Amino acid sequence: MNLSCRWVIVAAGALMSCVAIGTMFSLAIFLEPMALDTQWSRAGISSAMTLNFLVMGLGGFAWGALSDRFGARIVVAIGAVLLGLALVVASRAGSLLTFQISYGVLVGLAASAFFAPMIALTTAWFDTNRSLAVSLVSAGMGVAPMTISPFARWLISAYEWRAAMFDIGIMAWVLLLPAVLLVRQPPKPVVAGGASAPVAEGDGMGVAQALRSPQFIVLGLTFFACCAAHSGPIFHMVSYAMLCGVAPMAAVTIYSVEGLAGLGGRLLYGVLADRLGVKPVLIAGLAIQAIVIAAYLSVSQLDQFYVLAVIFGATYGGVMPLYAVLAREYFGQRILGTVFGAATMMSSLGMALGPLAGGMVFDAYASYHWLFIGSALVGLGAVGIAIAFPPLPRRELQAA
Repeated sequence: MNLSCRWVIVAAGALMSCVAIGTMFSLAIFLEPMALDTQWSRAGISSAMTLNFLVMGLGGFAWGALSDRFGARIVVAIGAVLLGLALVVASRAGSLLTFQISYGVLVGLAASAFFAPMIALTTAWFDTNRSLAVSLVSAGMGVAPMTISPFARWLISAYEWRAAMFDIGIMAWVLLLPAVLLVRQPPKPVVAGGASAPVAEGDGMGVAQALRSPQFIVLGLTFFACCAAHSGPIFHMVSYAMLCGVAPMAAVTIYSVEGLAGLGGRLLYGVLADRLGVKPVLIAGLAIQAIVIAAYLSVSQLDQFYVLAVIFGATYGGVMPLYAVLAREYFGQRILGTVFGAATMMSSLGMALGPLAGGMVFDAYASYHWLFIGSALVGLGAVGIAIAFPPLPRRELQAA
């Protein structure tokens, strides 16, 4: 495989995930100016983010299946056009319902068109350094809040929220449409006469058979439990730090530290997975995640929060890309987009569960302690499920 071409695919995937996720999460920056200008309720505006997560889960499965059938380029091209269009329409929304549909549904649908297809395509291009390559594609999601959100804040300050959202929509077209031209399928693997190549045992499965298999059940449940464990602590971390006496502005920096650590974690865990194997690295990462979540119960000082934020951010950021590599190992390339899209749907449900559970726990007990206890237990459950991963069976594909 052409080395320069495959790393171009990685760069394109990282750019796409950065722009897509960054535009979606920039809603937090638009929240206050939108509420002041339109008199729409903050809950109503924020509900667009809830719709984003729900639609992303379903969309990831659908787009992944389409990429298996038609290739990644057409899928990401549709996603690029739809993302810019959704932002332009949302910027001109005259009612809350119109905004919720355009931003909550269409932006979520567009954003989900990039991750599963580009991850699946990346695994097809790489026989070596596969975990690292997938981690680099997902790193775009990690830098998203540190790029698009500050840009949105500057645009809002210089103009107003409608012009800012419109400009970001145009920017999405400018960045993503040329990147689509870089996306291409890998060359077909050639097996020399008398040679053999390792092929995942599930490579011959149909989609229905794969989604019912023990391998997928364990994969999906681990992905769900992993995300359910860390989503609540991530979402409520700033509020928890403030309850512990950390100043509001300093508490916000804890979240930023987690994000920066996640970038390093993706690289570290990707390299380790390539050298030591995906399954042991994933299990170790999930165990560290559960321990760190529990450790938050014993901290109260800002420097202590920073130390745990580095470990926590590196861990949850590092393990997330490994699920795609495992899916590739178990099911092969032919249906990877569909299978990983289905796994991503389960992870989205886990991500949606944590913030809601944390809010309910705090409303009931006026404390986040039970959130961290429950999240740590769910994290340990993810470790137990991951241990149940079947071995990675291989069969030899003999040349005819």
